[in-house]
Formats: sequence, C-alpha cells, structure tokens
Amino acid sequence: MKKHIAIEWKQGRPEGVLEITHGQLGKISVVRGKGFVDGKTFRFESEASCRLEIVVAEAATGPGAGASILAVNTRENPFSFFLRDVQRQHPICIPSLGVAVTEAADRRTYQAIEKSIQARKRLTALERIEREPEESYEVSAAHTRNLKCETWLGLSRDFRIFAFNFRSHNYRWDWIQPRFHGFEVKAPETGDKGLKYDFMIGRGLGCTQQITRRLEDGVLPILHATLLDGDIAYHVTAFATLETRSLTAKNLRGTHFLVADGHGHGHMFTDEQKNQFEDLLPKEMDQPETILCCRVKAVNTAAVPRYAWFLAPDAQGIPNQTVDADGFSPLPSGRVFCVNKFNGKPLGQRETAVLVPPGEAAVFEFYLPHRPVAKERAARIAEIDFDKRHAECRAFWLAKLDAGARLHLPEQRVDEMARAGLLHLDLVAYGLEPKGALAPTIGVYNPIGSESSPIIQFFDSMGWHDVAERALQYFLDKQHDDGFIQNFGGYMLETGPALWSMGEHWRYTRDEAWLKRVAPKLVKSCDFLLRWRERNKRPELQGKGYGMLEGKCADPEDPNRAFMLNGYACIGLSRVAEMLQRMNPAESKRLAEEAKAMKQDIRSSLMEAIAKSPVVPLGDGSWCPTCPPWVEDRGALMLYAKPDRIFTHGAFTGRDSLLGPLYLLMSEVIEPHERATDWLVNFHAELMTDRNAGFTQPYYCRHDFAHIRRDEVKAFLKTYYNQFASLADRETYTFWEHYYGCSPHKTHEEGWFLMQTRWMLYREEGNLLRCLGGIPRVWLENGKTIELKNVASYFGPFSLRVKSRLDQGVIEAWLRCASDRQPQSVEIRLPHPLKIAADRATGGVYDPVRETVRIDNFRNEEKVALQFRNQKSRQKERRRRS
Repeated sequence: MKKHIAIEWKQGRPEGVLEITHGQLGKISVVRGKGFVDGKTFRFESEASCRLEIVVAEAATGPGAGASILAVNTRENPFSFFLRDVQRQHPICIPSLGVAVTEAADRRTYQAIEKSIQARKRLTALERIEREPEESYEVSAAHTRNLKCETWLGLSRDFRIFAFNFRSHNYRWDWIQPRFHGFEVKAPETGDKGLKYDFMIGRGLGCTQQITRRLEDGVLPILHATLLDGDIAYHVTAFATLETRSLTAKNLRGTHFLVADGHGHGHMFTDEQKNQFEDLLPKEMDQPETILCCRVKAVNTAAVPRYAWFLAPDAQGIPNQTVDADGFSPLPSGRVFCVNKFNGKPLGQRETAVLVPPGEAAVFEFYLPHRPVAKERAARIAEIDFDKRHAECRAFWLAKLDAGARLHLPEQRVDEMARAGLLHLDLVAYGLEPKGALAPTIGVYNPIGSESSPIIQFFDSMGWHDVAERALQYFLDKQHDDGFIQNFGGYMLETGPALWSMGEHWRYTRDEAWLKRVAPKLVKSCDFLLRWRERNKRPELQGKGYGMLEGKCADPEDPNRAFMLNGYACIGLSRVAEMLQRMNPAESKRLAEEAKAMKQDIRSSLMEAIAKSPVVPLGDGSWCPTCPPWVEDRGALMLYAKPDRIFTHGAFTGRDSLLGPLYLLMSEVIEPHERATDWLVNFHAELMTDRNAGFTQPYYCRHDFAHIRRDEVKAFLKTYYNQFASLADRETYTFWEHYYGCSPHKTHEEGWFLMQTRWMLYREEGNLLRCLGGIPRVWLENGKTIELKNVASYFGPFSLRVKSRLDQGVIEAWLRCASDRQPQSVEIRLPHPLKIAADRATGGVYDPVRETVRIDNFRNEEKVALQFRNQKSRQKERRRRS
C-alpha cells in the first residue's frame, strides 16, 4: 500500500533525517518554505511555516503489530508516529513540538490545523478532571468495585497468624485458617494438608446476607462483626493473643526474621542463608503458640423468645467430627484443635440451638490454638478469661499507636485508615524482640526492596524509627557478599530501592551511630551497582541504554534496561553519597559524581526513547509523545509496535503503567514541570487509567507522585480516592494486591496509600516544608480540625494544628518544629471549601492562586491566619463600589 502524507511545522528551521520501519521511503518534497532534500535528509532555511510531503511505499497500515512507523529525527524536537494514524479528519497535531502530520491532500498549514482542533473545545483527561468537582470517597465508592477481603489477626513480630472471613457467594462457611505467614499450617491428621476451620453462626445461607464488619475503634486488629438473622443479632469479636501469658510487649518473643522470611511466597536464599534457615527452623517451630479467641453474642431483639444457632468449628478433611463433654473438638489422634464454650461453660455439642428470651443474649465462645494441642493444654485454654484477654489485646495495640506520631484528620474513614494501616504494616513485620532485623513482609510474600519501601518509609514518617531501622537491617543482613540485594522471585531491582529507603531513614534521623555501623555495606551495594553499570558502558548502547542496568523488575520475565530499575539505582547511589558527606567526603564525592553521570545517561536514553515512540491522541484532539518502560522497545508496549505477548496480570497496561518511566520523577532523574514529564503524565492518564486510577495493581503507578509534585490537587485526589475505594475492603481497610484478588493483606499497596496520605499532608522540597498541599477542600469546612502531632520529617519532628472557624470568617494554623535542623521556609496550603480567596493574611505571605501562606526564616513556632469576609459583607462592598 502507498501512503502520501505531509508534515507541517509551525516555525523554525527544522532539519533531520527520516527513518521508516516496515515500509519504503519514496519521494520526499519541500512544498512550503525554503529548503532542500538529499535522500532521507531534509533541511529548511526559512523561519516561517514549513511543509514536507512524503510518499511511503509498501506501507503497513493495518491494525495490530508490525505497522509502519515514521521517525522524524530532527535535531530539535524529534518525534515518531504510526503511519496508519495519519488521517485528514483527525490529523496528528503536537502543540508541544509545533508540528502536525496529515494526508498530503490536506493543504492546511500547522496554524490552521491547530486552530480547527482548538475550535472544538475538547479537553484532555486531566483537563476534564480539573473541570469536575473535587473527588470524594463517596463519589469514588459509588463508581468503583467493592472488594471484600479476609482479615488477618496476629501479634506482630510472630509469624503465627490467623485469616478470618465470613461466608460469601463462592464459599458457604464462616472460616478461620491458621498460617505461618504465607504458608498453611499442616497436620498429619489431615494428610499434611493445610488446616482450615469452618463454622457457622445463624440459620445459614439465605436470600439476604446482613453481615457488617469493623475493626475495634475502626483501627485495632481486633475484628468485630454483626450478623442480622431475623430477630437475632449475632455480635462477633475475634482477636489473636498468646496462649499462656498476657499479651504485652515484654512477653512477645516473635519469630526469627529469616524463618519468617522463608515462609513467604517467592523467597530467595543464598546457600548460607538456606543453611541458617534450616538450623533455626526447629527451635522457632517449637515456640509457644498463639491462639485465636472468638466470642459470638446472640441478642434477641424481638418481644418474644427466639432461637439462635451455632455450629462449632470443624477441621476440613476430617469426617464425623464431634465435640466432647469438655467442649473440646478433637482430631482422630486425640489432639484438640478447638475449645468451645456456651455461656461460660463447656459446650459439648457440635451443633446447637438455644432459645433466647426477649432482650437477652446467649454467648458462644471458641478458642483456636494455632496448631492442635494435647488435652492438657486444651484444659488450660478452657480457663482463659475472654474479657481479660480482650482488654490486654486492646492495650497492647493502643500502646503501639501511642508510641509514635498521631494524625487527627476530619474525614473519619481516612483518619481510621491511617492508624489501622500503620498497625497492618506492623502486624506482618516479623522478627525477634526486642532487637534485631525485622522482615517487612507484603501480603503472603516475603520482603522486596521495592515493595517494602513505602512500608519502611511510613514507619519513619510516623516516628517509628527503631522499627524502620530494624526493617532496613533485613536487607543488610541478607545482602550478598558482592553487595547485591535480592530476596524475591528473581527480581533484580531491590538494591536501588533498599539504598533509597536507607537514605530516607538517614534524612529522618541523622543517626550517626547507625550510619557508622552500616556504611561499609552501603558502599558495597553501591559498588555492585557501579560494576553492573560499567558492563553496560558499550559504544553501541549510546542513546539506547548506555550505562543502564538490565534486569527483571517484576513477575514477567523482561530482563531489560528498564527506567524503573535504573531510576531506583540512581537515587540509591545519590542517597548514599548524601549520607557519607561528613563521614567520608571522598567516597561521597565519588558516588555523587557516579550518580550524576548515571542520571545523565538515563536522561539521554529517555529522550531517545521518547523520540522513537509513536505519538498518541489526547482527549482534546492534540497528540502527545510516549515512552516505553525500557529502552529496548518502542512506545507504549500496549500499542504493539512489534509483535509480543504484552497482556499480563489482567490488563494490557501492566508493563507500561506499573513499571513505566514515571518512576524517573520519584527517583529525581526528571523534574516535575519539564516537558518530558508533561508528556509522560498526559499519555499515562489517557491510555492507562480509569477514573485516574491505574489498572490491575494500581499502587505500582507513579502518576500519584507526579500529580502531587506538580500541584495537580484534583488529579491527585481523583487517584487517591478511586484507588483505595476500589482495592481496600471498605469495612476493615485491608488491601488486596490486585483487582482480581491474589494476595490479601497486601501491605505494599497499603504502604503506598499511607505514603500518598503523607504527601497530601506534608512534603519536603529542599529547605522548604510544604504542608497540606493535597488535602480536599471539604477538610476545612467550618468546625473541622486537622492535627499532626510529632510527625517525622527531614527537618525533625513537627506538629501542625489547623482549625476552621469559617462561621467567624477565619482559618488558623499553628506549626511547631523545634529541632536543630528546621526548615528555612514553611508553606501551608489552606484552601477555602468554596474556593474563595482570603481578604487578609497574618503570619506569612499569602498566595491567592495557590491558596498558600509562606513563612520565610522560620524559627521554632509560627501561627498564621486567613480571614474571609462573609457573603453579606462581600455583597455590601460590591454595592458600595458600584
């Protein structure tokens, strides 16, 4: 097929070389402007608009892979496009480059094409968000999927946990499953199959299912649920505790981090680590057990007597199960897997119906040891006082919250999710108490340098520096002899993000003693990255990944020079250079120079990749350059510039979006407002989001950070609310890994949600502390308060309190930071709920456009206030002026 097209430039003197893939270049002609053509080379000498017409023979313009791509390799503003995309009705117009491509029969200039597109007054995806009302949870929840997830109950530090869930459309029982982190607990009585216990409260499955669940106080890892079955309300309380001792920090031993690590799916050991794991395992498996305590209180809400029903837990795979007179549920071996009580006494029946008088209650209790126990132990378990153990459990978790920073947010759901999330992260951070490495696990998996990063960084943000340090020690203790850090599934990227998180920890704490201990290992990992980089400094890779690391970043086997992999490595080097500035200036200088050179090599390959990637249309009718996730490919993989198997993990977008070049903004390789970032943000929003949330595993997408760094508050909130509304359980706040489930209690996803919340509330930019840069306007409605108590920052701990008294026309903020490394300036954003500019500001300089108050030369504590006249005063003033 022959295709005749025209390229129109707005102005300038474009010159360059044309390059066709899957086709043959025919006649090339200068039609408008002064210039010449020599083979595939062209050059214009006039500053006015220019037109080049091109004939392409044997053009592949059909759908799918293998389509013709024309690269316009100009000295400035190079770009590429699919030849099949060239249409007169919808010409390719790229305003950021001042160029358009259309059919040769279309004689319009660039200016005429741009004007016709602008006349349609269409909007890009991000522009539409800016025109919409600010997003809220209620709106997001009404438009997104509602996932329910099992609840994990445990002690923190100890890898003996319980998964708890209720009946659903695809499972007919209420159930509990003990686990060693990601692995099932097995028993010889079941043929070494995983233990899972089924039970039932109420009459069973009916045409309605009225079950609600909630964490205690909306926050603590103590599960409450209510089942309404006719006139009986069944109130459930469940928690995990120690079998024989009170649950206190002093009594909690925990599990050696390496044994817990070995019970995460995807774990990787060196030979030495494997031997150590096998040596430790017998002792760790012989430690005192955890137990799950569950109470079901059946309350009769009717005016007449009503029956309540209860079926005691059954072990799956064991036929003809019974409950003996002592209330014990035995396995064929005689070991007891459950202790059952009714109204405080042994319940000697598997199935029970009891008549409950009006307004009164019947109480069923059961206690599940993590593994079946001998009858003697079961008898001691039967003596447990449920209320006492419940109170101990509550105090244990509250003490953890009290040990760190505190957030008080005016939106109850987000306020609870921030506190519940911190405890969810801690619940699966395993290790021996009170010192030593902790494994910051993620769902059913073991730690990963990349996925554990938000977990550790949120620990630090909330002032849990000891927990963060111990979690970082996991990566140092498992570091290979050559400095490589690899713990999961063949992933090659862990070294960089682990170093980055260590650099963040240093920024929070400035802990010289810790740095002195770990510095040799940090340098060893940096040298590993640099040797890896050196192997890729080959002449043939100039502009195509020169000096960039190659390796797999995620589950798919894509061992490429990915921007995510290299961005993480670059920021890791940069942070270590920063950490060593005082301790070892020479080493710091060497690493800083290496990081700077690597950054430049990544940027060169990024710009080359963008130039060779086909542009795509945006919602306003203009077109935008794109970029692949790695240098080996061309354009968004989901557009199939070449034949490949791109669909993975439930989406076409996965590789492009989840592993894409937006990681370069977070890793400080590109800047938030440079042109390349504009392109990356826009084409990602158009192709790879739904309601500005990513597909399949959305918390891998880094457009969230791009929006908050670019002060795109509406776009950020659109992402923020739609992602957690659709991926987290709306009652217990537990996150899934994917929209199709996969791992429950996925703390990587929850960790990024928590870091998004942190960015919303405060961020550091150089010597500037920026507060409330991403909060919703409704958080400052009259009477609402925002409070951050002793949150950790690069400038040390600080506290902020904001009070809206708009009934009196005032929003006030108090900020205190009394550390020895205070920020030079503070900026507090105080957006009026109705987007009204303040009439007067005290305590700082007010910017009405950005709705911020800036305090320069900050010292210890400041108070600022915005004053707003009421509507009547405004109307009166307008009448006076008229």
